[in-house]
Amino acid sequence: MPQARETGPTVIPKPLDDALKADIVVLAVPFWQHREVAKAVASWQGKIVVDVTNAFGVALEELDGLPSSVVISRAPGARLVKAFNHLPAGILAEDPNVKGGRRVIFLSSDDESATASVGALVEQLGFAPIGRGKLAEGGSLVQARGRSWTQLVFQDLVKFT
Repeated sequence: MPQARETGPTVIPKPLDDALKADIVVLAVPFWQHREVAKAVASWQGKIVVDVTNAFGVALEELDGLPSSVVISRAPGARLVKAFNHLPAGILAEDPNVKGGRRVIFLSSDDESATASVGALVEQLGFAPIGRGKLAEGGSLVQARGRSWTQLVFQDLVKFT
């Protein structure tokens, strides 16, 4: 859990068993480790999984040509939302209030209710949630695939109201 300590004092590392008891689980692991996490719980029913992963370096053939979030969403009962993956952890750890606006977090999901719940969490953390539609469409704009980054990765955008 050294990565959590590096992120700052507000990140409280928990053993996987404890984390999986939460209603919202943030999946922030190297891409292929999602398989091990998926096996750690008998059912994902009723849980929202926030996919923070990127599949940089993973061959497109290994993903069957699908966005990485679509591959991860196959966990039985998972209500998956792609979020928080387009910015590096160091920027996410900074104050989300920037020059009179709020730093943007993109959300994509095939489950509107899960998107609303994660959007509320994004707001609570001080960021501005921006919906990007379903995983196959909007999710593909905020991911790394193969050896490339898509259009919105590393775009540190601010929303002004």
